Amino acid sequence: MIPALFLAHGSPMLAIEQTPYTDFLAKLGEQYEPRAIVIFTAHWESETLTISSTDDVYDTIYDFGGFPDELYQVKYPARGSTAIAAMLEQKLTANGIEVRTDSARGLDHGSWTLLHRMYPKADIPVIQVSVNPCLAPEQQYRIGEAIRGLGREGILVIGSGVTVHNLRMLNWGQKTPEPWAVAFDDWLLEKLQSSDLNTLFHYAEQAPYARQAVPRAEHFVPLFIAMGNGEEQAQVIHRSYDLGTLSYMCLQF
Repeated sequence: MIPALFLAHGSPMLAIEQTPYTDFLAKLGEQYEPRAIVIFTAHWESETLTISSTDDVYDTIYDFGGFPDELYQVKYPARGSTAIAAMLEQKLTANGIEVRTDSARGLDHGSWTLLHRMYPKADIPVIQVSVNPCLAPEQQYRIGEAIRGLGREGILVIGSGVTVHNLRMLNWGQKTPEPWAVAFDDWLLEKLQSSDLNTLFHYAEQAPYARQAVPRAEHFVPLFIAMGNGEEQAQVIHRSYDLGTLSYMCLQF
């Protein structure tokens, strides 16, 4: 069975830089050979959960600015799958979750930067799904739960986000993490590994430094979706930091 994953997409530069984190992503891709990938990306927000539904090659979206020209030359020409999109739609609607489909949107950097490192041949169908950061954590968890079992069918489910993501508090050039960022991730891990869902669902009130770590929820909620989709206790598969406060903690469920 393929586990559900929560992966940090961090800076778009991970698509062209060689770092211990990009080495980790490459090795992670070698561990699993899915027949399709379903990825919930923090960079596609919508009020109604939206599923990409196409059999065509996706455009590569460069939804960022001010980076080296080399980054804008990277393309990730993966195809979609209308069949798997339809299966997702059926499972979600059967569980009372409203969805719609989109046949035109390309892959944003929350998806392609990770997949470019994991599966550079771009030969696995990708189904991209939006997030609604305004939904409560319990509802995010329920979205993942509604499509639980895909790993048994050879489909890799990824929640793409970041646990500690505050662009205003980045410290350029700093390689050692700020203690408060580490403390937030430590708290998160403790609650995940004890399966304390109720406390996790109330992280905004109970976690130390929650306001600094999660000023907006769009990068955090993919964690709850991956958690809901998983069938086992959380395991840390990578943990590192950049720019003082940017967490690259990754989990499998």
